[in-house]
Amino acid sequence: MYVRVREGVVAAIRSRGEGWTEATVRIAGEDGEAVALAYHGLTPELHPGDRVVLNTTAVHLGLGTGGFHFITAVHGRTLEAALEGHVMKVRYTPSQVKVLAVEEEDSPYREVMEGVPDLQGVPVAVGTLHSQVPVVAATLRALRPAVRIGYVMTDGAALPAAFSRTLPKLKAAGILDCVVTAGHAFGGDLEAVTAPSAIVAAVRAARCDAVIVAMGPGSVGTGTALGTTALEMGPLLDAAGALGATPVAVARVSFADPRERHHGISHHVITALKHFTRGRAVVPLPHLDDPAQKRLLEREAEELAAKGHEIRWIDGRGAYLRAKPLLERAGVRVTTMGRGDGEDPAFFFAAAAAGRYIGEEHL
Repeated sequence: MYVRVREGVVAAIRSRGEGWTEATVRIAGEDGEAVALAYHGLTPELHPGDRVVLNTTAVHLGLGTGGFHFITAVHGRTLEAALEGHVMKVRYTPSQVKVLAVEEEDSPYREVMEGVPDLQGVPVAVGTLHSQVPVVAATLRALRPAVRIGYVMTDGAALPAAFSRTLPKLKAAGILDCVVTAGHAFGGDLEAVTAPSAIVAAVRAARCDAVIVAMGPGSVGTGTALGTTALEMGPLLDAAGALGATPVAVARVSFADPRERHHGISHHVITALKHFTRGRAVVPLPHLDDPAQKRLLEREAEELAAKGHEIRWIDGRGAYLRAKPLLERAGVRVTTMGRGDGEDPAFFFAAAAAGRYIGEEHL
């Protein structure tokens, strides 16, 4: 186990957002200044001149996503936990945080959270990347302006919802109506102990007509079949089906990724759907013009259909063109591994295909 901890001084506050503060810090023993992030629920409010303790591990390792210094404490200042709630998230670590979970006795939603409900076909779209969420949501919003759309953020990647700069913009623009943080993820409009409970909360507490489930920013992959947080897709689809919802798999599709294992449908998604999904899911896939790309996607679709999944071919391009103006007006620029829709269009068309399928066939 390895953690790199350093002390430093806040030189300036760069910006503040919904649940976070970004500061410039001078780290003891290091030249120059660096950028560090603090979460409002975990540290006191920052000011220039504050002496702080930082976790510098990710930057030291040269990581991309998640490569930030994080402020963990401020010398001489304390922070008081809110009175409500008894559920601890990020349990038994120095960063454990107390929340009021929807399942608790003191929760105003306790009554609707009891038992195992039948969600009566409510569509639940499950993705493997946070960048799929805005595309699915905007496509659905473009097709069905009046529906309520909820997002369940799992604990497969970033745990604080505040780490996502996209979610506040989606909510402010009316593209998303509610965020539920599940498991050890925290900071949503509602907190849930488990992902299945979070899906129920989105439908029964937040009264959403459709739910998108995916991890926050910073998915983990190792190049091996099992060493990826994307495998959560399988159990999440099964959970949606067990709750009487309609499970919809948001396929990660790319022909621009330099890694061959992600060409066509990502091997992470193939593995989750072939080996770790016991029930049947609907898998919307986009029509593609390129013959070679089309053939690969069709072969992979046949593999998934042989496992019992329902493949639906959708005009993802047309759907994305309807969603893109909503994202632009919201100030949301979606990228996947740094690539935009001009460099990796299939990724965007696949996510939009899922949103279009839900909007046209279930709402």
